[in-house]
Parts: sequence; C-alpha cells; structure tokens
Amino acid sequence: MKIGYIRTSTGDQVGAGQREALKAAGCERIFHDKGVSGGAVSKPQLERALKAASEGDALVVTRLDRLARSMKFLIEDVERIGGLGIDFVSLHEAIDSTAPGGRLFFYISAAYAEFERDVIRQRTKEGMAAAKRAGRPVGRPPAITDARWPGIRQMLDGGMTITAAARTAGVPRQAIYRRLEADAEVGG
Repeated sequence: MKIGYIRTSTGDQVGAGQREALKAAGCERIFHDKGVSGGAVSKPQLERALKAASEGDALVVTRLDRLARSMKFLIEDVERIGGLGIDFVSLHEAIDSTAPGGRLFFYISAAYAEFERDVIRQRTKEGMAAAKRAGRPVGRPPAITDARWPGIRQMLDGGMTITAAARTAGVPRQAIYRRLEADAEVGG
C-alpha cells in the first residue's frame, strides 16, 4: 500500500497540489501535517502515517523538503522509515528507496538540497549586511514605534496591566515586555 504524507509549513497553505499528486501516484491514505515547519521535531501526522504503514508499504511525498529541511534530519527520517520495513518514495526527485540506485540518488539529492539552502542562507546574510551598511532597516519593524510608546507607557504608569494595555493598543504583550526591558537597559 502507498501512504502519502503532506506537510504545509503555514496554516494558510492547503496542500491541494500535494494531495492531487499523491492521489495520482496511487496513495490510498494521505496524512497532512498543517502549519508544521520542516525543521520541527514533532510531526504528529507523519507519526500516524508510519503507524498506519505495514512492512512492505511505501511512504510517498511530493518533494524531499516535505519530509525534512536538513540533510541530517532527512537521512535520519529515511533511515528510520527503512528500519520499519517501509519504502520511501519522493515523486519530484524520482527517488524510490526500494532500489540501490534510488538510495544513492536520495543521498545525492539530499546533499544538493542542503547545499542550495546554504547558498540561499548565505546570500540572505550578505544582503542583510549590505542593507545595514547602507543604513537601511533590516528585519521586521517593531510592533511599538517610538511615537506610540509614550501612550502605552502612560497606560502602564496609570496602573493598567500589561495585558490590558496590549489589548487597548493592539500590540502583542511580548512587544511591551521587550520595550520595558530596553528602557531598563538604557536607564541603567
């Protein structure tokens, strides 16, 4: 039996394309981890898929990165899957672990995928460093601007709780905590 596994990293992704590809590949059951990062340690639906599989069944994914984000975890997952007597198939990379050539291709593809992510990561760091040197802001803008902080601080000084002030100002509580910590560091 072929068992499909879908992983979408954000809650708003639906995985419809993955589901269609897995059905076309003959998957009888499909398990979907929604809003789970590729680097996540806990993938409950993957565990359910492995428990539903019997020796000789195949776990099918559309792409290697749907299983894991790093070569280390990808290899660990595939070895664990193989240790259970379950075959592994990745449709995009045309990997089928039932054959020696498929296993070799898996390791080569996993190494290339990790290299590609490392190159992207390095380019991102270089771009951020260039932006900093040019004086451009890098990263997410603060939830509480300097212009809004005095009003929020006034609410807190007036006895309002952080939760109430956050709700009133429409900002996360953690943003207020961070701003208070920053003020404490500047103040001494």
